[in-house]
Amino acid sequence: SAASDVYKRQHQAGRFSQPACFVSIRNNQIVIQATQLKNTKKMDKRILLPLAILPAFQAGNIQAADQLVKRPNIILFMVDDMGWEDTSLPFWKEKTHYNEVYETPNMERLARQGVMFTQAYASSISSPSRCSLITGTNVARHRVTNWTLQKDKTTDRKDSLLAIPDWNYNGVSQVPGTSNTFVGTSFVQLLKNSGYHTIHCGKAHFGAIDTPGEDPHHWGFEVNIAGHAAGGLASYLGEENYGHTKDGKPTSLMSIPGLEKYWGTETFATEALTQEAIKALDKAKKYNQPFYLYMSHYAIHIPLNKDMRFYEKYKKKGMTDHEAAYATLIEGMDKSLGDLMDWLEKNGEADNTIIIFMSDNGGLASTSEWRDGPLYTQNYPLHSGKGSLCEGGIREPMIVSWPGIAKPNTRCDKYLLIEDFYPTILEMAGVKDYKTVQPIDGISFVPLLTGTDDPSKGRSLFWNMPNNWGNDGPGINFNCAVRNGDWKLIYYYGTGKKELFNISDDIGEKNDLSTRHPEIVKRLSKELGDHLRKVDAQRPSFKATGKECPWPDEV
Repeated sequence: SAASDVYKRQHQAGRFSQPACFVSIRNNQIVIQATQLKNTKKMDKRILLPLAILPAFQAGNIQAADQLVKRPNIILFMVDDMGWEDTSLPFWKEKTHYNEVYETPNMERLARQGVMFTQAYASSISSPSRCSLITGTNVARHRVTNWTLQKDKTTDRKDSLLAIPDWNYNGVSQVPGTSNTFVGTSFVQLLKNSGYHTIHCGKAHFGAIDTPGEDPHHWGFEVNIAGHAAGGLASYLGEENYGHTKDGKPTSLMSIPGLEKYWGTETFATEALTQEAIKALDKAKKYNQPFYLYMSHYAIHIPLNKDMRFYEKYKKKGMTDHEAAYATLIEGMDKSLGDLMDWLEKNGEADNTIIIFMSDNGGLASTSEWRDGPLYTQNYPLHSGKGSLCEGGIREPMIVSWPGIAKPNTRCDKYLLIEDFYPTILEMAGVKDYKTVQPIDGISFVPLLTGTDDPSKGRSLFWNMPNNWGNDGPGINFNCAVRNGDWKLIYYYGTGKKELFNISDDIGEKNDLSTRHPEIVKRLSKELGDHLRKVDAQRPSFKATGKECPWPDEV
């Protein structure tokens, strides 16, 4: 049935001529659905092929039937804090300075094999994005609106005027019983239940320490490599034991677990994770079942340790120490992508593996401790960066390769949001009629890959950040936003200020058009307010009065 559905989509996309018949299994019965062809002799011969394999199907033997349908492997390659232009692959209409400086040949290689998405969105910081990914729900619904770490402790910076709302600082979980936690069914669990071998490698950051959500095993991953509650890392350096003392004690809550075999070596964390992922794939290859690999790198998160394999190259380009170190994190991540692609080719799995490349939020741009140069410009042509609801904080580099389905070397300019990965990956895997404890806000973008429909048409995307993240800058802290078509509205809870941008004409968000288009402001404010109320979103309150800040359509 899954193969039949794939064939139908391929035919609809014009990739094959009309098939003679579709073979599926329904209620333990073989169903052959013949189609009408002008050449009936040809049809007769083609129907004989499925008829010839019927002896393989004993009554009720669904397992034998399933073995004839090879489901795709899926690799979700997630990068941490990677900006839209942190690559030699330009996602804009023209190359930028950053595209000329950074070297990511394997992203270019993947793009030649698949589809570049130029308007892929996530939340502005890690936890909200990753919680939307694993549950398929919008950030306003799951209410993990800032980064998580320790149980029952918030990570917000204090504010003199606004009080932080009671958000879900313990993260998300598959089981109830922990306060300030959103409960949801994991798509990874559904993949595992359907027969996938599931592997997690790298950063998790789904739930706080000592909560069920901290451990990837609790989300349906059979293998967990170095994933825990932290959203960052103490050190990339094997010489520093990735943040452990010589006697094995962690020096930070961010110390990477599980990589002891590389301690005391010159193995960069990105490389160590890649080697471990490949070992897991070698094992998975023996299982004779499809695999799902979540390759979730800690790169390119701070600290900006130098990956000496690439450092001198970027220094010779005239970059500062900080910027050269940042560039090495990018190229090390890209090498990892290439190593995984090489493994697929060497093991005969390239033609049956979907690769999805994505970042969890925008690039660093809001403090001189992280980046050199004028602040808020490091994601040019986008404005601002991580933590911001401006494009620089939420627009991400995304590529999808799906051999035989997605047209190679193409671009898609339709928009989507991180929660859309949930139904999309399940559809790719042929998992249907699944049940979840939570409503799914995501919408499958498979039609964008097959060219059969446009789910972004008329759709609105929503963000909510009613917290004080910890840095300042354009679009950062105590706000929410909506994108519909070309228009994007940002609303600031504390001041009631509204900004309106036409993203197609003004990708850098330089021209606030709110006073010129009050009717659009009113329409989007109503839509945003309705959504926030519908999903029971939270909002800050004024310390002076104790009253909650108005919703965007109340100002």
